[in-house]
Amino acid sequence: MSSNPSKGGPAAADEEIEVSLYAAREKIYPRAVLGLFSKWRWGFVWLTQILFYGLPWLEWNGRQAVLFDLESRRFFIFNLVLYPHDLIYLTGLLVISALALFLFTAVAGRLWCGYACPQTVYTEIYLWIEKKVEGDRSARMRLDQSSLSLEKFGKKWLKHFLWIAFGFWTGFTFVGYFTPIQELGAAVIQWELGPWQTFWIVFYGFATYGNAGFMREQVCKYMCPYARFQSAMFDKDTMIVTYDENRGEPRGPRSKKADPKALGLGACVDCSLCVQVCPTGIDIRKGLQYECIGCGACIDVCDDVMDKVGYPRGLIRYSTQNGVNQGWSTAQMLKRVFRPRVLIYSGILMAILLAMMVSLYMRPPVKVDVVRDRSFLARMVEMGYLENVYRIQILNATEQPQNYVLSVSGLPDIAIVSDMTVSLRPTEVRAIAVTVRVPPNVAETGSHPIVFEVTSESDPSIRITERSAFIIPR
Repeated sequence: MSSNPSKGGPAAADEEIEVSLYAAREKIYPRAVLGLFSKWRWGFVWLTQILFYGLPWLEWNGRQAVLFDLESRRFFIFNLVLYPHDLIYLTGLLVISALALFLFTAVAGRLWCGYACPQTVYTEIYLWIEKKVEGDRSARMRLDQSSLSLEKFGKKWLKHFLWIAFGFWTGFTFVGYFTPIQELGAAVIQWELGPWQTFWIVFYGFATYGNAGFMREQVCKYMCPYARFQSAMFDKDTMIVTYDENRGEPRGPRSKKADPKALGLGACVDCSLCVQVCPTGIDIRKGLQYECIGCGACIDVCDDVMDKVGYPRGLIRYSTQNGVNQGWSTAQMLKRVFRPRVLIYSGILMAILLAMMVSLYMRPPVKVDVVRDRSFLARMVEMGYLENVYRIQILNATEQPQNYVLSVSGLPDIAIVSDMTVSLRPTEVRAIAVTVRVPPNVAETGSHPIVFEVTSESDPSIRITERSAFIIPR
């Protein structure tokens, strides 16, 4: 007797069932929105991009104002010149950035993600280009669902051309922070780019094109680690985008003239516009989710809907969990800003920032390293004098030419018998051999501490001392 698999017989147990562990991505078409937070977001778009695209073209003291010249190992930041041994300042900058991120997140959630993150900024720009070429949300959806036509091909081609052009301009600007941008521009025009310059322009250009044009919310949801550990910095007094469930539920459509209380409805008209404007496609009415970047687009559109139906604003708003649950006013929530974790973050941040500023202010304009010549301990010359040879490396950390005078002390009648004056160009490093001589029988055999002193001729206040040792053999 044969069994019928379609009727659940024994053979049905042998069938393989494929189960997908990942849902297919549904393309998100964010709806355009106007409002307070939209203006703030576009304000930061303009601010960050003016800084990013403008700084490489700004000149300072006859050079590029901000230039990280890896080839010559010089980092120029306006009036500041940093060298490889100044790596501690980069470490301090990273620590300050991390603490600032922790502080802002503890106070007001994902402000960085919603307004200043490059992924958010470039996604806004690419969406603006897409809207100008293909139309608003409904027009873009109809275009994608339509069959291929000359109009569709033309719009898609123009959009991707503008996207790629903007991406390459971004890549060119990025490389301009590491190669003088005017030289880089001339090399591009003359088709004389080096292999590494070409690679990074193409790489960064296509990274911008791919991340902002195609991946968009996928970067925020799956690639960015911040989305995963942000909740560790939240507490019930953190300002976040919240939906007032007590006021909004039960939700449902109604006419503008209808009394929601008579219908047993809350303030939410279930228009779903808060979902349509969300760049990551979430429904904020389901509560805070890790995908929420805190951009405030849902607040803007909900306030607009509340104005149209004649209800008070604030159904979706920036608030805290304690504020929503206990019905606190804005003033009551602001009192909880200065809580222990915020004060700790602020204290550590200010201490490190102050220490870094003091260190930069007191940073010497000349760097000196002294190394004894280890090829021999000492040598005896005419009249029984003893000599040691040292290798002294001097770095002129200023952007002006300097003449430095060398001197030595530590033993009676000790003197430098080689050239005692060193001339250095701006930001130049030079290593010189220095011969130091002492009279015979000036001290017992062994190692004796001595001190080298390097003084600027033009500014005697610039004086650096460096310790070493003079060897007297038996």
